[in-house]
Amino acid sequence: MIARLSGIVELLGEDRVVVDVGGVGYLVFCSGRTMGRLPGDGVPVQLHVETHVREDHIHLYGFIDAAEHEWFRLLTTVQGVGARVALAILSVMGPDELVRAVASGDKAAVSRANGVGPKLAGRIVSELKDRAGGIALGPSAAMAAGGRQPGDAVDADAVSALVNLGYGRSEAFGAVARAGNRLGDAPALPDLIRAGLEELSQ
Repeated sequence: MIARLSGIVELLGEDRVVVDVGGVGYLVFCSGRTMGRLPGDGVPVQLHVETHVREDHIHLYGFIDAAEHEWFRLLTTVQGVGARVALAILSVMGPDELVRAVASGDKAAVSRANGVGPKLAGRIVSELKDRAGGIALGPSAAMAAGGRQPGDAVDADAVSALVNLGYGRSEAFGAVARAGNRLGDAPALPDLIRAGLEELSQ
C-alpha cells in the first residue's frame, strides 16, 4: 500500500499528475486545490497518498497536506461519496472551510461541489458533524474547532443575524466562533454581532 510519494513532477494534467520516483512514473489523481499548489515539471514534490485497490484497477489519490488527506478519508465514509466526489468537494473547499461548513451544518457550501446535490450535502454535514474534530486542521479552522464553538441560543442568534446581513452560514459561524473566543464567556448578543462583523471585515 502506497502512503506517500516523493519524486519529480513529470507531467501535470487537469486533475492528475505523474510523479517520477526512481524512474517509475506514478499517476496520481488530485483535487484542484492540490493541483494548484504543485510545482512545475521537473521539480521535486512530496504527496500524501491514498491507495484504492479494486478488482479492475489500482488508483492513487494525492494530497499536498495531511489535513486534506484526512478529509478525503472522512468524506469517502459517507454513503454516496466516492473518490471523485470527495476530490470535487476538496477542489472547492479547503480543510478549514470544511470544518466550518460541517460544524455549522452549511449544506449550501458543500453543495457547491460538482456532483453534490442538496440531499447528499445534508448527509455529509449530518454524518460528519461528530467525527470531524479529530482531523489535523489548518490554523483558522483550529481556532474555530479547538476554541469556543457557537452552540447556545445567543451564538445561534448572532450567526442568524450575520446570515440575514448576507454572509454565508459557514463564514458567519467562523466569525462568531472567533468573536466569542475574543470576548470570553457569555457575551451579550449585540456585542457578539458587532465583534462578528469586525471579524468579517478583516
